[in-house]
Amino acid sequence: MSITLTDQDKITLRTAAWGAVSLMAAADATGKPHRAATDGSIALGSATGLVGHVLAEWPKGVNLKGKSVAELADQVLPALTAATSLLKQQAPVEADNFRSTVIVAIEAAARTHQGRPTPTLADMIRKITAALDAA
Repeated sequence: MSITLTDQDKITLRTAAWGAVSLMAAADATGKPHRAATDGSIALGSATGLVGHVLAEWPKGVNLKGKSVAELADQVLPALTAATSLLKQQAPVEADNFRSTVIVAIEAAARTHQGRPTPTLADMIRKITAALDAA
């Protein structure tokens, strides 16, 4: 089965995935948001399947700007729900792949392999996960 995503579909997926990592970096209270962004980006760059191909393309059309975490979240959280919904309709296996890719990326950004995330990062993980599961 061949899955065809429109350019707008791809922008939605990229906004959601890269935006989730951006939210984690913005919420990182350790003073090292660049480390969160790097670790999360490496995880997204390691994605496979259709999701991996979409995330590997240059993110033209993705505009992740905001003056606050709240403004960024206003863009990213709905995009996470929309991307998951889109993939559930067109390719359920890829919806699972997208969800697990984003979860791995935000856990990498939170550096959960080094212990528990800070309360702020744990709350952001909860919000991102809820947006993924809202579809």
